[in-house]
Amino acid sequence: MTTQSLKEQTPDLRVGYGQDCHRLQAEYPLILGGVRIDFELGLVGHSDADVLLHAITDALLGAAGLGDIGEMFPNTDPQWKGADSRKLLQTAFAEVQQAGWQILNLDCTISAERPKLASYKPQIRKSVAETLQLDEQQVNIKAKTGERVGPVGRQEAMTADAVVLLRR
Repeated sequence: MTTQSLKEQTPDLRVGYGQDCHRLQAEYPLILGGVRIDFELGLVGHSDADVLLHAITDALLGAAGLGDIGEMFPNTDPQWKGADSRKLLQTAFAEVQQAGWQILNLDCTISAERPKLASYKPQIRKSVAETLQLDEQQVNIKAKTGERVGPVGRQEAMTADAVVLLRR
């Protein structure tokens, strides 16, 4: 089989992975997936520090071969200070779409010792799906604790991971 015929038979799919971590601190808002969550600690960052949307943004950009969130929205640029991460994600997704890609599915994990996120997962899923103009069935949100181990377990930080499958 020639290289050309193999390429013609292979579906144009790409997988992207994103990960993000932000410190927790009092007097900051806690926003996950575009949803504000009532909690005594919030995430610290240059933008609104939405760790989930940052991981999703990196997954999308990586799958499309378009770099990463830090290249597109550098934390040294004052225009992104306090930015709504939904806007950052929408801007990055527009670039991904312009490059000819569409999302097939998105699978995400938020790691946080507290607050317990089970009751927020449907709202976060809906928010992410709406932000990306997807059906909710294309988005999955999981939540894990740190089992009192490491920065997540000690409630010093939250992390998020995202995996996306794109099709041209």
